[in-house]
Parts: sequence; C-alpha cells; structure tokens
Amino acid sequence: MKIPESLLNEAEHLQDYYEKNYPKLAPLVAQCFLSTISTTVEKLDDGSYFVITGDIPAMWLRDSYAQVIFYIRYAKEDAYLREILESVIAKHAVQILADPYANAFNKDESDPNRGHKTDITDHFPLVWERKYELDSLCAPLYLSYEYWKTIGEEKIFTDTWKEMAYAILKVIRTEQHHENSPFSFKRREGVLCNDGKGSPVGYTGMSWTAFRPSDDACIYHYLIPANMMAVKALEKLLEINQKVYKDEFISSEAEELKEQIQKGIDTYGIADTEKYGKIYAYEVDGLGHQNLMDDANSPSLLAIPYLGYAEKNDPMYLRTRRFVLSKDNPYYYEGPYAKGIGSPHTKEGYIWHIALIMQALTTDDREEIKGILETLSNTHAGTNYMHESFDPKDPDNYSRPWFAWANSLFAHLMVHLMDIDFFKGE
Repeated sequence: MKIPESLLNEAEHLQDYYEKNYPKLAPLVAQCFLSTISTTVEKLDDGSYFVITGDIPAMWLRDSYAQVIFYIRYAKEDAYLREILESVIAKHAVQILADPYANAFNKDESDPNRGHKTDITDHFPLVWERKYELDSLCAPLYLSYEYWKTIGEEKIFTDTWKEMAYAILKVIRTEQHHENSPFSFKRREGVLCNDGKGSPVGYTGMSWTAFRPSDDACIYHYLIPANMMAVKALEKLLEINQKVYKDEFISSEAEELKEQIQKGIDTYGIADTEKYGKIYAYEVDGLGHQNLMDDANSPSLLAIPYLGYAEKNDPMYLRTRRFVLSKDNPYYYEGPYAKGIGSPHTKEGYIWHIALIMQALTTDDREEIKGILETLSNTHAGTNYMHESFDPKDPDNYSRPWFAWANSLFAHLMVHLMDIDFFKGE
C-alpha cells in the first residue's frame, strides 16, 4: 500500500533529528514511525481500510486507535491520510454495531470460522474475539474526538457513528448492573468463573468489564483505569454531541453515566495504604475487595495522565505512580538491562516496552526520561523494533517481534521529545 507523503516526510525528519541528538535510537525511529502504516494497514475491496495489530491478522478496537492516533496531526495537508483515518473511524462504528461486546474483528464475514469460534459465547461472523473490555468502547470515542479537534472535520459524525454512540451508552449502562447483562464468556480452559459471568460484584456506579487491556480476565471486574477512560470518553462524547448531534438522550445519558462512574471511582477505587497513603486500586468489586497492582497495557494506572484523567503532578497520581513503579506492585520487575512493569499476560519477570514508553510519556523528570531512552536503545535485541515483552536479564529473549502498538507508542514518544526539543543544550 502506498504510504502517505506526509508520513514519509516526517519519518525522514525524525531520522535526521535523532541522528544528530540521540544516534543510538536513530535506526529505530523511522521504521517504528512507519510500522503501522507500512505493515498493518490494508485497503479492502470495498475501499475501506483495515488495521491489524501485527502478527495477529485481526483488528482490535483499542490497538488500532493507539496505532493511528498519532498520525492525525499530519493529515491536515494530506488528503490521502485523511481518507485512511476517516475510514478507520467509520470501521470502528461498523464493528461496534456488529457486536459491542467484541474486542477484535475480522476484515469481513467471508469465513465464519475465522477467529476464536470455540469460545462459549455469542458468535458473529465479523468477530475475531469476544472478550468484552470497557476500554474497547472508549477507544473509538478518543480517536474520533482527536480527529475532529485537530482536523476540524464533522463529516465523520454520520448516522452510523451516532448509532455507535447509542450502542456504547447502552452497554456501559447495562454493565453497571452486570447481573442483568446478556454477556458471558468461557473458553475451554475456563477464563471467566461463575459459568462465564465472572466473580461477584456489587453496585458501585462504575461499569463492569470482563477483561483487562491485556485481554486477561479481571480478578475484580470494576477495572479502575478503564472506568477512568470511560469518564473521559463520555466527556468527549458530550462535547461532540453538543456541537454536532444535539441529541437529548446522548446528552442526558452520557452526563449521568459520567457522574455515576466518577462517584464510583472516588468511593470504591481508592485504597488507603500505610506506605504510600491514598492511591488508586487497579480493580475492585464493590464488595470490599481491592486488587493493588498495575499492568503494562494501557489503560493503566501509570497511564492516567496519558488518558487525560489527571495531570502528571496530581498528588493522587504521584502516590499511585510511586507504588506501581516499585516492587510492591507484583508485576514490577528489575534486571541488569531494565526495570519496569510487566504483565501476567506474558512470562513472569518480563518487562513491556509499552510500559517503559508510557513511563516516559507521563513524567517531566529529565533524568527518568533519559534513563528510559537508554533502556529502550539497549533492549530491542538488534531488531530496531519494539516488542511486546522482554527479559531484563537477557533482552534477546522477547515476545512478539511484530507488535505495532508498541512501535506506534515509541514513535509517539520520539515525536513528543522532538516537539519539545528535549535534547537542546546537552
């Protein structure tokens, strides 16, 4: 597929900047910046665009949003790139309307057996996998909002997009009372307990989710970072509706849900710890249980400023950050080559590049950022690409050599540091 000229120009600009300012990362920047557009975007026979996650031939709602959102800024003067991005936005609406409980989709319905068809849940031909994740419903709202605010184009807000918004609101509302939900999920090895309905929860005002952004099952099903993302996504939907649709139902429902979820976070989502003081929990169940940890995937507690939920210097965030970047977080690991957050989704002790990059994106501490850049330059195993996870004792051992989300987030960091001229004066 032809690569938009604006992206080729920016890749060259990035390459030049890092060759002058951080040569160890220069071999990575251009190819990671172009990774999504050059290796994962496909134009389908109907003229629409489909974005795979990398080495899995399916389109995740969350991953595809994260893979392309940093391209938006280059689309102002590039009609071809606008065509691609607008198609991805439209594709998200089609996918959610096909099944709002699905997290990943096939390119078409031609093969009804493509994907995880042995899972015990409802099945739809367009669906690759049906692991319900609240953040998957938030991601298209983030992407559409960013495109609208940057490009100033309202034509993306079609009748189909409005139907998607209705579907998102319906599921978020339904999952405030999961006992009334139609969703259940079982895999041969189990996954969700309680006959596929998950562990018991009480009402909190927050919205239930089955799986984390790692696609691992939640222990307690009110995932705090996902609910934080929902608060911000609903804010974005309210602004879109105020300017575009002026729909009374969207206005009242999104506002009420936002307020109820926020109250739930404030009431149930905060843990009082002896060592760190009040911090955010990762998961709660509304019945008195809290899971204190963080996972490498976003939305995460580490990513709170990236999600727009709180500022980098917010005291509650800083206390939470101290916890998640410590050995008190059961998925924080250290080795000779790196220290950072991993995930139960991958091997014990392995660190994720996404978490390291997110750590750099959510701080203004220059020394911390420089340390992370050094880690990134030393842990790509000579591939000049980011990976899913790697062994901090031996970075040549890693998972997923082709993982576009990690490459895109790395490129996002590189663009950000160039924007602020991070290396000026050094």
